[in-house]
Amino acid sequence: MNGGSEASARRARRNVVLTAAIAGLGGLLFGYDTGVIASALLFIKGDFDLGSFAQGLVVAAVPIGAVGGAAIAGPAADSYGRRLMILLSAVVFTVGALASAAAPGLGVLVVARVVIGVAIGLASAAAPVYISEVAPAESRGRLVSFFQLAVTIGILVAYLVGLAFDGIEGWRWMLGLGCVPALGLAFGMLRMPQSPRWLVMQGDDYAARAVLAKIRVDDPDTIDRELEEIEESVQTDAKPGAWSDLLQPAVKAALVVGIGLAILQQVTGINTVIYYAPTIIEFTGVNSSAGSILAAVGVGIINVGMTLVAIRLLDRAGRRTLLMIGVSGMVISLVALGGAFVGGGGSTVASVVAILSLMTFVASFAISLGPIFWLLNAEIYPLGVRSKAAGLGTMANWTFNFIVSLTFLLLIEALGRAGAFWFYAAIGVLTLWFCWKYVPETKGKPLEEIEAEFEARAASKAGAPLPPGPVEPVG
Repeated sequence: MNGGSEASARRARRNVVLTAAIAGLGGLLFGYDTGVIASALLFIKGDFDLGSFAQGLVVAAVPIGAVGGAAIAGPAADSYGRRLMILLSAVVFTVGALASAAAPGLGVLVVARVVIGVAIGLASAAAPVYISEVAPAESRGRLVSFFQLAVTIGILVAYLVGLAFDGIEGWRWMLGLGCVPALGLAFGMLRMPQSPRWLVMQGDDYAARAVLAKIRVDDPDTIDRELEEIEESVQTDAKPGAWSDLLQPAVKAALVVGIGLAILQQVTGINTVIYYAPTIIEFTGVNSSAGSILAAVGVGIINVGMTLVAIRLLDRAGRRTLLMIGVSGMVISLVALGGAFVGGGGSTVASVVAILSLMTFVASFAISLGPIFWLLNAEIYPLGVRSKAAGLGTMANWTFNFIVSLTFLLLIEALGRAGAFWFYAAIGVLTLWFCWKYVPETKGKPLEEIEAEFEARAASKAGAPLPPGPVEPVG
C-alpha cells in the first residue's frame, strides 16, 4: 500500500470511528438515566414518601416512554433520516431531564421521566441502525457496540454523580445533569453525515457517494462496488415505510431472532441489577447509602471494562460464541446470587458472595446479551424495513424492561430474594437454548449477505429451493 492509500485508509477509519462514537452518545443518555435513578431513588422515596409500587412506577416510567419513542423512530427514521431522529432524541432528553429535576411531586416526576423515555426510545432505535449503515462490514461489530459502551459509561458516570451528591441527598442535581450528555449529542450530530443507505433509499445516489468517499478508502472502484450493492438491495427490498413488509417470511425469520433477544435480554434480569444495584447491595447488609452506591460504582466499572473486552472480541470470536459463553456466566452467577440470600443472608460471607456474583453477572452480560442484542437488531434486517423492524425489536426490549423493573420488588416479595434470582437463572437457561437454536453468526458479513441468509432460512422452512450462494447453517 503506497503512502497516499495509507493516508486515505487512516482518514476513512478516523471519520467512521468519529461518526460511530458521536452517534453512540445516544447510548450515554440511556445509561446515564438508568444508573442515576438507582442512586436518586434512595432519596426520592423519602422526600415523596413512596412505597414499593410507587418506586417501581418512577423507575418504569422511562421504559413506558421508550416504547412510544421506539414506535415513532422506525417510520420516522425512514421518512426523515436516522440522523434527525438522533438529534431529536437529544432535544427531548434535555427537556425531560430539566423537568424531572424540578418536579414538585410524584405526578410531574413520572411524566418527566416518560418524556425522557421517549428520547431514549428514539436514540436506542435509531443510533445502532445509523452506525451499522455507516460502518464497513469488517468493523461493524465493534462500531455498533460503541452504543452499548456508551450505555455502560453512562451508568458508571451516573453512579459517580450519585456518589458525589450523596452527602446533600441531591437527587435533583443527579437528574438535571442528564442534560449535559444530551447537549453533547445534539451538537455532535449536527456535524455528522446522513446514512449512505438511507440516502440511496431517497434516490440521492450523489449524496450517498459523497458520504462513502468520506468514510471509506478513497478508491472509486471500492465505492462504486458498495454503492451498487446498496442500490441492488434497495431495488429488491420492499418499499420503505410499508409495515406489511414485516410479514415477509425472511423478515419474520429475522424478527424471531431480534425480538427474541430483545425480550430475553431483559427477562434474564439485567435491569434489576442496574436500576436497583444499591438496593440489592443494601439487602446484603450494607446499611449506608454511600456504601451501597460505592459498591454499585464497582459494578459500573466492571460493566465498562468488560464491554471494552466485548468490542475487541465481537469481530474476532463472533457473536454466537460470545453469547453462549456470556449467558452461561450469567446463569451461574444468578444461581450463586440466589444462594447468598438463602436463610435471609446478612452475614459477611453472604455479602461478599452477593457482590462478587453481581459483578460476575454484569461482566457476563457485558460480553454477550448487552452489546450483541443491539448489534444484531441493527444488522439482521433487510434495508427496506431495517428501521421499522429494529424499532419493533427496541419496542419489545423496552416493554419487557418496563415489566421487569416494575415487578422486581414485587417478585422478591412473592418468591423471596433467593427465589427471584433463581427465577431469572431459569430464564437464562432458556436463553442459552434460544441462542444455540436461532441466532446466526454475522461476523464479517456484509449486511446484504446477512439478508440473503435469512431468505435462505425462510425458503428452507417453506420447502422452497434455496437461493444461490453460500449459506451458513445455524444450530
